[in-house]
Amino acid sequence: MTYQDAIDFLFNSFPVFQNKGAGAYKPGLDTTRALSRAFGDPHRCFKSIHVGGTNGKGSTAHTLAAILQSAGYRVGLFTSPHLVDFRERIRVDGEMIPEEEVIGFVRRYRSIATGMSPSFFELTTIMAFDYFAKKHVDVAVVEVGLGGCLDSTNIIMPELSVITNISYDHTALLGNTLEAIAGEKAGIIKPGVPVVVGESQGGVREVFRHRAEETGSPVVYADDRPLEFSIATDGMMVYESTPFGKVTGELSGDCQPKNAATVMAAVLCMRDRGWDIPDSAVADGFACVISLTGLKGRWMTLAESPRVICDTGHNEGGWRYIASRLGRIAGVKHLVIGFVSDKDVSAILGLISGIRDKRLYFTSPSVERGMDVNELASRASDMGLRGECFSNVDDALVAAMEASSKDDTVFVGGSTFVVADLLKNCVL
Repeated sequence: MTYQDAIDFLFNSFPVFQNKGAGAYKPGLDTTRALSRAFGDPHRCFKSIHVGGTNGKGSTAHTLAAILQSAGYRVGLFTSPHLVDFRERIRVDGEMIPEEEVIGFVRRYRSIATGMSPSFFELTTIMAFDYFAKKHVDVAVVEVGLGGCLDSTNIIMPELSVITNISYDHTALLGNTLEAIAGEKAGIIKPGVPVVVGESQGGVREVFRHRAEETGSPVVYADDRPLEFSIATDGMMVYESTPFGKVTGELSGDCQPKNAATVMAAVLCMRDRGWDIPDSAVADGFACVISLTGLKGRWMTLAESPRVICDTGHNEGGWRYIASRLGRIAGVKHLVIGFVSDKDVSAILGLISGIRDKRLYFTSPSVERGMDVNELASRASDMGLRGECFSNVDDALVAAMEASSKDDTVFVGGSTFVVADLLKNCVL
């Protein structure tokens, strides 16, 4: 078996959410638990931090991993989806799982007569846990795939639960009110395990408070301790007077101060539980998160003159930050945007309509769920937005670059999979 054989088996034999959408979503933990038992329950071999929420999960998980690595711990990191290489999902100390390990896991799975029919994500979750156990990690930072309560990752008993925020996303699966979505996300709160909540207001906070009371879990609301920050000339975020002194964050974007407050609250909780995390590790983790963990796609600058930026924000909550930042940039903004078909894009298009000095280039990501570009153009037209249509991200980018002056900005986003298409073939 080659690595490509193993990848083809994973993507062609099991329902994959990024391709199928809701048809690949398998709520419930029975299959995951049975699959885990078949592999010796590897999740019981290491400590973990569980990170859920609507937006900011990836940035928060990567930053926590970077801090723990800087503190000298051996750290596993499980995130999804990937952008270019499947192996981005599973890392130890920033290094992707080797191809041979993926091949070996697939071989083992195929040799086990389980009689089960797991989803792609269920199988990938156990692959990650199996690899972390094999590598004897001290701690794994595990990002929830979708929701919380019934997500495959929820078989772990973590040291700490983190819920970044609640916004509208996957409403057909999680509920169409913020309180309902919060209820699903709150499912990762475990009995007696502390939980850090990044952003919570009104009824959402009540959902978390009630769940924490039920489980006897200490809860910290990070938004009760907002951070003072400034933006350095190189675009890095500077946080003054934090519990760890002055901290400079490599990740930029309007959402990052709230993510940073969540991460810092999480570190304080870990310290309270006996973890040795010096101030210097916090500073190093924030300053070097990209190089330490391989994070991509968060307000990522790919070129200058014109500036080319991509961001994986793909729902209303994420686009509130993206639209605000784009609105403050001088010059013409050339927006290459595409979405998946099961996404309610009306709120996002409304935010885009408020951006001045823009030109739009509609496209479609190269996954089965990709929204047809003509459908996107029609929905945009209904909201008074006009643009050119392109069948793929590459062609849209070329057109945007050709129409740009050196002082303009080209932005690529709307879907994780649009950014993935960009990075796979990027020749900037």
